Amino acid sequence: MSKQINVALIGNPNTGKTSVFNALTGLNQKVGNYPGITVDKKEGICKLPRGLKAHILDLPGTYSLNASSLDESVVIELLLNKNDKDFPDVAVVVTDVENLKRNLLLYTQIKDLEIPTLLVINMADRMVKKGISLNIEHLEAQLHTKIAVVSTRKNEGINELKELITNYGVLNTTPCLNISTIDDAYFSNLKKAFPNQLLYKLWLVITQDVNFGKIQRKDFNDINDFKTKSTADLKRLQQKETIKRYQFINAVLKEGLTIDLSEATDLRIKLDRILTHKVWGYLIFFIILFLMFQAVYDWAGPPTDFIDESFAALADWVKNTLPPGVFTNLLAEGIIAGIGGVMVFIPPIAFLFLFIALLEESGYMSRVVFLMDNIMKRFGLSGKSVVPLISGNACAVPAVMAARNIENWKERLITILVTPFTTCSARLPVYVIIIALVIPEGTFLGMSYKALTLMGLYIIGFLTAIISAYALNKVLKIKSKSYFVMEMPSYKIPLFKNVALSVYEKTRTFILEAGKIILAISIVLWVLASYGPGDNFNNAETIVKTENPTLSETELDDKIAAHKLEYSYIGIVGRAIEPAIRPLGYDWKIGIGLVTSFAAREVFVGTLATIYSVGSANDNEDEDTIKNKMAAETYSNGTKVFTLASGISLLLFYAFAMQCMSTLAIVKRETNSWKWPMLQLVFMSGLAYVTALIAFQFLK
Repeated sequence: MSKQINVALIGNPNTGKTSVFNALTGLNQKVGNYPGITVDKKEGICKLPRGLKAHILDLPGTYSLNASSLDESVVIELLLNKNDKDFPDVAVVVTDVENLKRNLLLYTQIKDLEIPTLLVINMADRMVKKGISLNIEHLEAQLHTKIAVVSTRKNEGINELKELITNYGVLNTTPCLNISTIDDAYFSNLKKAFPNQLLYKLWLVITQDVNFGKIQRKDFNDINDFKTKSTADLKRLQQKETIKRYQFINAVLKEGLTIDLSEATDLRIKLDRILTHKVWGYLIFFIILFLMFQAVYDWAGPPTDFIDESFAALADWVKNTLPPGVFTNLLAEGIIAGIGGVMVFIPPIAFLFLFIALLEESGYMSRVVFLMDNIMKRFGLSGKSVVPLISGNACAVPAVMAARNIENWKERLITILVTPFTTCSARLPVYVIIIALVIPEGTFLGMSYKALTLMGLYIIGFLTAIISAYALNKVLKIKSKSYFVMEMPSYKIPLFKNVALSVYEKTRTFILEAGKIILAISIVLWVLASYGPGDNFNNAETIVKTENPTLSETELDDKIAAHKLEYSYIGIVGRAIEPAIRPLGYDWKIGIGLVTSFAAREVFVGTLATIYSVGSANDNEDEDTIKNKMAAETYSNGTKVFTLASGISLLLFYAFAMQCMSTLAIVKRETNSWKWPMLQLVFMSGLAYVTALIAFQFLK
């Protein structure tokens, strides 16, 4: 069995740390949460020379070991706790060649913890363009480490990095500078009081206002009692520490880094002037959105139709091939129909993730955040609130978690409460199928009505979030003051590997997470729709034949199937809530979909697929797709269930309703109270009902 070592990837945001992680691990990676907290945990396996394996942990981006958020405290907790199973055998600090001075602050702090540390200087392919040259020998000597100069874009330096990780045992663990000189007397007393502890570790525990939950507190019982200085004095010492580190870094880079600006050919300033312009910036952003949603419809159409038809054909084949019985019906009408109702939406979701990944990788998303900051401030939000609001287009759960980076509690709370209004990928299946059913063909200014409708729903969600934030800012009487600071990364051509891995990971997560829920609910629904109490269900064939003696055999079979569904267990539930939803234009079958989609919004389409499969005896393959079944659904008087009025009503209901138990759970976890998620549920559901009611009554 080969030996495995722990490797921690550490670095500032936007240094290309994720690119290095992807280059080392490829598809051998997974994303979870740190135990007990909602911070993402990315880890993977990398095969090293001489049969060695590395467990790579991609830690959250941090500018220093002076924590100001939950993300940064995760980094400090790990580096201070040797008993943690993920404690690194070697720390790999990833830096950006264009921002080496700032990145090295974190590096010098980690070196003071005497952990074997490697330095990666990333984005080496930009050195010529930026007129940058490095004296690697000088840097290695002064920084007491080995340096890997890499370019993940050109896949250069990765093998050298793997070799350096393999030989981590020879790395020099000497600190770069003696930090105790900022206050000799204080640090001397600290060392005397705790002679068996590392001095810089003691300093971090004393100065950090974080909860070191995983650290063995018995080792540090008396350290926090050693605060012989006031908080203000400790802050001043931290400032002196930072100044001393930068003095050292400047001295090292004086000989180690040369920049000839005459060789630089940077268009960044010119591009920023356009993309962050108070008029052109917004116009360009909305044009990009138009193109994105048009492409989602145009590109996703053929593969979506193929998947839809394939599942319909598979269900039909199962029915015609396997012996008739309960198992065959469950497989064809429950499992295949339910899973098909989700799989059919993989193409549009994958394309949406693709565009988001391209915008992030290119550096444009940071410009959007900067651009929207002025708007956010007017509504009581931080510029940092844009990150959760934009990432909410993928999923509300990680988007709510992303709000933890907002230091101000009021702004953080408002962001958490309004983020679920933004259109997540779980709403996309509902939007796509309803828009396809009720929105007519045609174009306006070269863009199809369907794509315009989809974009309109995204804009409605975002505007509702902003308006709600404004109202909450007025209602919540919490005094606060904050500042928005962010870094503008350089523009880059998106790296194919990073984009592909991002789309793969997010789409796979959607399929697996949604698939488990869909499969379970589809089976339960099939059972509830296939069985029922009383004579109306058990004697369905006799009742229908008596009431309709002139029907053909095919029509009779359909009528019997529909009658059984209506008096099944699920039919009873649906008919019980029908009076409340009929004013919205919904029948009892749609009502069942509304109820089940509280588990996850995307379940709505799978639910209807299962119900319509059970409620029909039609074996016509051309009419077996989900879309065709929904389009053919009618009331007893022959009028269609899905019309423009009922369709728009449904779209607006799902645009506003809080139908996601996972989001409610994560809001409770982030706010540490059931008060806020319950207010979310009541307000959003009420708004959804009233809006859908007005829309249907007006359009019908």
